[in-house]
Amino acid sequence: MTRKKVKLAYITNDSSRKATFKKRKKGLLKKVSELSTLCDIKTCAIIYSPYDTQPEVWPSPMEVQNIIAKFKMMPEMDQSKKMVNQESFLRQRIAKSEEQLKKQQRDNREKEMTQVMYRSLVGEGLQNLNIVDLNDLGWVIDKSIKEIDEKIKSLLEQQAVPPPPPPPAAAPAPQVVTMTSHASRTTKQDMFNDEAAARSTNTDLATDSSQNQQWLMDLLKSNDNMGFGRNDDMLPYSLHTNNFWSNFPFP
Repeated sequence: MTRKKVKLAYITNDSSRKATFKKRKKGLLKKVSELSTLCDIKTCAIIYSPYDTQPEVWPSPMEVQNIIAKFKMMPEMDQSKKMVNQESFLRQRIAKSEEQLKKQQRDNREKEMTQVMYRSLVGEGLQNLNIVDLNDLGWVIDKSIKEIDEKIKSLLEQQAVPPPPPPPAAAPAPQVVTMTSHASRTTKQDMFNDEAAARSTNTDLATDSSQNQQWLMDLLKSNDNMGFGRNDDMLPYSLHTNNFWSNFPFP
């Protein structure tokens, strides 16, 4: 909820005026204390009122006397440089309000002439305008034409400037890790297959060797039973002319 704006005028009611005085005095002394603390400056306040027999001073009578003495030691030009009384304060407020009123009148007049210009574009006549209105209308038209020319110039300058080049496309993410991983998996798979093939080959060789030895043992037993094993006249098998032994695959 917004705070209601206070009307700056003398309060005729005695009780309301006294209550407002106490509240505003407390707020004023609080602001003076905050200003002294935040900015580290020497400040003081002296308040006279019909409700108190003695004036109220802040922060203390001794401190107030020191600040006043320091102020009186300054040159007169410096003393009155930023000093205002009630009359000068009111004059400043009046001058400021008059300036704001003139500015608002100019804005209203410009808006009024802008509406007249728009109506004239759709065919409404200008017979009811006096010389002052026509001068103001001409000023508004010149201002609008100037703004249009500046806008056209700005657009032409923007078209003359080439657009910035597009940003370079982002490089694709490297696939080194994936390819290495795949190659590693392929290499490991090949090694596994080679080891399996080697184990299979060794198994086959061992099986063949075992079968050959068993066949040879059976053959030798058969010869012993036939009486050939104990014949001293029989030559060693390395010098024998039998082709069977030369073709036998020894392990």
